[in-house]
Amino acid sequence: MKKNLGLFLLLVAACVVTYILNDRFLAPVNIENLLRRTALFSLISIGAAFVITSGGIDLSIGSMVCLVGTLLPWMTASNGWPWLPSMALLLVVAALLGAFHGILITKLKLQPFIVTLCGLLLYRGITRGLTGDQTQGFGLEFEGLRSVALTKISLGGFLPVAIPSVVFVTIAVALIASFALDRTRYGLYLRALGRNEVAARYSGINSDLIKLLAYVICATLAGVSGVLFILDVNSAQPSDFGNFYELYAIAAAVLGGCSLRGGEASISGVIIGAALMQVLRNAIVLLDIPTQLEFAIIGGVILIGVGAEEIVRKTARRVGV
Repeated sequence: MKKNLGLFLLLVAACVVTYILNDRFLAPVNIENLLRRTALFSLISIGAAFVITSGGIDLSIGSMVCLVGTLLPWMTASNGWPWLPSMALLLVVAALLGAFHGILITKLKLQPFIVTLCGLLLYRGITRGLTGDQTQGFGLEFEGLRSVALTKISLGGFLPVAIPSVVFVTIAVALIASFALDRTRYGLYLRALGRNEVAARYSGINSDLIKLLAYVICATLAGVSGVLFILDVNSAQPSDFGNFYELYAIAAAVLGGCSLRGGEASISGVIIGAALMQVLRNAIVLLDIPTQLEFAIIGGVILIGVGAEEIVRKTARRVGV
């Protein structure tokens, strides 16, 4: 809770500083875009949180977003498939690929880094091959389907901005994920697995199944995000769609309280972390900072945040808190 409060205050500080330097930050259109981007990136960050809590890592998230997000318009707009079966098939494929990761990691005892790094390369390569590396999009078609991501809901005079529909999708997913992690036996077992896999196994926990489900959840949420991302932007180039998204997801999860050692997670913290990442990206644009410095700035903020957390943790141990 204290870490979430500190992260939230950092988010508020970033917003205040950006507004002081450029008052366009609070323009309704900018706030709506921030909310939408935060919601979309929160979905993949929540998936990453499950895997990180288990003590693993998933580097294939961005390529999974590319696979699902690019193949949906390729199947529907380019090849005439009905959108509902196409979407369902792609989400099933995403879940199966997550299960495939889990099987390789639990049964063949391969390192998660290697398995998901190979997935990062494989899924983007497959997508580029199937589409001929051509840009895919819906054009002016499927307006009803695209409204799933583009609809904005006004709350009347309560808020001066309309809330993008994807925000409500993310809230629903976050509530379910938080309940699963904090209130169910699965969440208890997942944390135990991340803290000490050997002890968890000796206590009777089916560690292989728990870990496999974490990768399925991560891949499925990446697939859902891929659908929402492509419905939002309408056009995707297979060579770069979803590039580095796994890094944003992992960074948001770590900033939000997920320990890379495993065993710790906070869904609310993950969402705040995702929001901070998007505010920083937005600030870079609004303040006319060269975009070439984007990754350097975000990397520095992450390093400071994680370093500060480690210092606080070691200090607390010394004083017995």
